[in-house]
Amino acid sequence: MGATTIDAVIHELQDIVDTAIAQEDTLGYFAALYLKVTQRVKEKIDAGFFDDNPRMERLDVVFANRYIEAYQQYKNGEKPTNSWQVAFDATVDNKIIVLQHLLAGMNAHINLDLGIAAAQITDPANIASLENDFNKINEVLGELLTEVQDSLARIWPTLLWILRKTKNVDDFLVNFSMSVAREGAWKYANEMVVLQGAAWDQEIVARDLKIEKLGRSIVRPGRIERFIFWIIRISERGSVNSKIKELLD
Repeated sequence: MGATTIDAVIHELQDIVDTAIAQEDTLGYFAALYLKVTQRVKEKIDAGFFDDNPRMERLDVVFANRYIEAYQQYKNGEKPTNSWQVAFDATVDNKIIVLQHLLAGMNAHINLDLGIAAAQITDPANIASLENDFNKINEVLGELLTEVQDSLARIWPTLLWILRKTKNVDDFLVNFSMSVAREGAWKYANEMVVLQGAAWDQEIVARDLKIEKLGRSIVRPGRIERFIFWIIRISERGSVNSKIKELLD
C-alpha cells in the first residue's frame, strides 16, 4: 500500500537509513540525503510555504513511494524500473564514489519518478495550477547539489578543489544538469497527465529507457572522469556508516 502521509514517508526513509547503517550498505547514501530533503519539505509544508500545502503533501507521498517501492523490490530480488536498477546496482561497485551514487539516485527519482507523481495527483484540467508549487518543490530538490558538495567536502577535503580545477569533471556535472533541464520533469508531467491505460504504461517504459541510459553515463563516465573519480575514491576517509551520517548532518 505504501506510505499515506509525509510523516509515514519519513519513518520509512529512516528505516532504510538505519538498515543501511547497520549493514554498512551504500544504499544508505541516497536514502540519507532524501530523508534530509523530505524533512525539509515537511517543514515548509508545516510553515505554509506552498500555495496548496495538502496537495504538496500528496505529491511528496506519491513521489517518495516510487523510491520506497523500488528500494523494496531491489532488496527482495525483484525488478524495479531500469533507472533505479542502474542506481541500485552501482551500490555494490566499490569504484563508484558517493557523488555518483547520489547523482544516479537523483537521475532515477527526478527524471523519471517526479513527472509521474505530478501527473498522478492531478488531471488535464487542473495540472496548470500545480506549476507554481512544482517550481517551489524543485527549488528544494535543487538544494540537493549544494548538500552533496557540503557533505562530500567533509568526507574528501580536496573534492571541491578537484571539481573546480578539473574541466572534464565540471563538464560531467554540467552535462547531467543540462540533461535534467532538457528532460524536464514538468514537461514530462504534462505529457503523462493526458495518458491512460496502456498508453500510460508504454510512455513510462519509453521514458525509463532514456533515463536508464543517462544513469549509465553517470556510473560509467568517460575515461578521464573515471580516473579522477578513482583518485577521489582512494583518498576518501571514513567508513560507509560515517559517510551516511555526514549526509544526514
